[in-house]
Amino acid sequence: MNVMIKPPQDYEKVETLSKKFNDIESVAFHSRLKWLDTARPTQIEPEGIWSTWLILAGRGWGKTRTGAETLVSYALKTPNVICGVIAPTSGDLRRVCFEGPSGILKMIPRECLLDTGNAYNKSAMEIKLWNGSIIQGYAAIEPDRLRGPQFHRIWADEMAAWRYPDAYDQMMFGLRLGQNPKLIVTTTPRPVKMVTDLLKRRDKDVYVTTGTTFDNKKHLAESALQQLRDKYEGTTLGRQELYAEVLDEIEGALWKPSMIDNTRVKEMPDMQRVVVAIDPAVSNNENSDETGIMVVGKGFDNRYYILEDLSDRMSADTWANVAINAFYKYNCDRIIAEVNNGGDLVERLIRTVDKDVAYKKVHASRGKLVRAEPISALYEQEKVSHVGTFSKLEDQMCSFTLDSRSSPDRLDALVWGLTELSKSSGQAIWRVS
Repeated sequence: MNVMIKPPQDYEKVETLSKKFNDIESVAFHSRLKWLDTARPTQIEPEGIWSTWLILAGRGWGKTRTGAETLVSYALKTPNVICGVIAPTSGDLRRVCFEGPSGILKMIPRECLLDTGNAYNKSAMEIKLWNGSIIQGYAAIEPDRLRGPQFHRIWADEMAAWRYPDAYDQMMFGLRLGQNPKLIVTTTPRPVKMVTDLLKRRDKDVYVTTGTTFDNKKHLAESALQQLRDKYEGTTLGRQELYAEVLDEIEGALWKPSMIDNTRVKEMPDMQRVVVAIDPAVSNNENSDETGIMVVGKGFDNRYYILEDLSDRMSADTWANVAINAFYKYNCDRIIAEVNNGGDLVERLIRTVDKDVAYKKVHASRGKLVRAEPISALYEQEKVSHVGTFSKLEDQMCSFTLDSRSSPDRLDALVWGLTELSKSSGQAIWRVS
């Protein structure tokens, strides 16, 4: 019998690789121990039998860190698995989930990355680990990209803010690898169907963790906490964003979630008219209101559609360019802008960017609540559909009451746009110039 004897250098290579493997295993193990030592009990992956861990918590609770650490711990201790990360947009995926201060890349020890120089493929949003495991990122705003990929485990971040509910279905079709595929959801609570459906399965196959912003006060600046208290304590938005309450129907609110959910659609039909409506902010600093910019249309079916929410806190030059870009993107009829605060300066700014764009200025002569009532009636009559989900807008709508203390910039822009489109049917009740 011939026996092949391997040359000594092969034994040395095996010994070197074995030592390297043991070293990396040790680093990964101590990384997990460090997280277990520093995390609060509610941030540790629960024991028992569950398929979904739903974390409903306020801003600053530590949701991102919990999602990242939980997914990384699983990928490091389980060789050759495929993990998915899904965030509302590609920007959220990169800036928060992957590269953020509490993101995945910060949680993976450098030694545990694949040592080929391209462990993190930024364009493909993919991270390769030394043990053969892969972490892949996807944007929920592109649900069709989730057709095909398969996963052992998924972290879904800010799921209540996903624009297209179809992304949840496509994600779940792909969660099918291994003996025990699991989903970790980290989100600020909103009464969207994806969240309420999961809550109905509580204590069955869904484990629910809740928490407030103030649970994490040890790691948050006291000045920031005080600012949040001063601005939101006692408000409906504060109950949701800070104290993580799932607010279904708010007494006195002009809109209820069902009024929006019942007519929501996935795609924009053919339009007979489209406008861009602007509620300009009077300043641009960290304490300023946002500039509300809504794209709304009237279809050939004589129904109204909310096509895009472009609102944000931005400079005057920026919001003027955003509005004009939307004007051409959607082949709009005109730009509508409230000028109570800016007067002719608003038109002058828009004309500076594009002197030929169709423009109309509007003045508010009655209170916000009175102006919003006829538009609320359109929703109640099921004449308005949102094309996808607009979480920030819908939060403003469903929390807007006579006692509202916040300035509903997105809602104001929505009201101006729908009033322009519906005024021929007698819905407008205030002066337009």
